[in-house]
Amino acid sequence: MTSRAVLFDMDGTLVDSEGLHFDAMAQALRAMGYSLPDGFGDRITGMSGAACHALLQEAIGFKPSLGDYIAAKYRSYLAAAPELKRRSGVNDVLALLSQRQMPFAIVSNSDRMLVDANLRAADLQVPGLISVSRNDVRQGKPDPEPYLRAAHLLGVEPQGCIVVEDSIPGSVAGLAAGMTVIGWPEPHRSDIVFPDRVIVADPHDLTSTLGQVLANSSDHRHTKDPADVSR
Repeated sequence: MTSRAVLFDMDGTLVDSEGLHFDAMAQALRAMGYSLPDGFGDRITGMSGAACHALLQEAIGFKPSLGDYIAAKYRSYLAAAPELKRRSGVNDVLALLSQRQMPFAIVSNSDRMLVDANLRAADLQVPGLISVSRNDVRQGKPDPEPYLRAAHLLGVEPQGCIVVEDSIPGSVAGLAAGMTVIGWPEPHRSDIVFPDRVIVADPHDLTSTLGQVLANSSDHRHTKDPADVSR
């Protein structure tokens, strides 16, 4: 059993899908007679569908039910999902993990049907892959439950997990789970201020930061406690 693993967020982290989420939301709202306020897309990064619906109610007095909103948004999203691609830099990161034989899982705040659509589009749906969707837990991010569930499924203690996130809610979830968190903002999101204790990576180069974190955690794991020397 391994003592370490990497847990990736999906939307905006592994897959360039944040723009599609916004476009699908905007299209759904237009069909219902509403429009999104300026800057709304930056406010919803990392949020679940239910949380977005609640924010719409607060921001624009959105009246349609959660079920109607989800159905309309998902129709638009799933129609365009096959065109999604991996985020630039992901291939290098996955190659690094393969080289080190490091297990990983995907932990998303999206519902299962969107997670699976993204995995298919980005060619990430491989045998044995562990993924946690919003449907698989009682509480979504920023609650730690999704990350704790992924660690449990991998058989790795939370303190042995490294979380990679592009959003504040996901980073908060990873920290609350007792994990090391790397913030990997999308290149156009220089406005994001990650919480304290988050290690912020270059938007164009996650591999260097992740490699260093893995090396540091490996060095720490192999450092003997002085009390162990005589054993």
